[in-house]
Amino acid sequence: MLVLITYDVNTETEAGKRRLRKVAKQCVNYGQRGQNSVFECNLDAAKLRQVKAILEDIIDKEVDSLRFYNLGNKYKDKIEHIGAKKSFDVTAPLIF
Repeated sequence: MLVLITYDVNTETEAGKRRLRKVAKQCVNYGQRGQNSVFECNLDAAKLRQVKAILEDIIDKEVDSLRFYNLGNKYKDKIEHIGAKKSFDVTAPLIF
């Protein structure tokens, strides 16, 4: 299923800047960056639980936040893109 992971990490302190880098690094392991703090991830239920646990351990719940949007398997008709960055298919193979 397609899951959008969004985050807002307070970067007023050095610790916050480190948390931001850690959150972004973990999100890259599970999906592709759609925008600065938005990742599109094709996950099964187990991977979703795993990434949630990892990210919850990183953030400071007093000043940071995470959001998970479950778009399901029929997500293509739920996404509309306007603007400069081209959309991509998160299920397509990546070619380096």
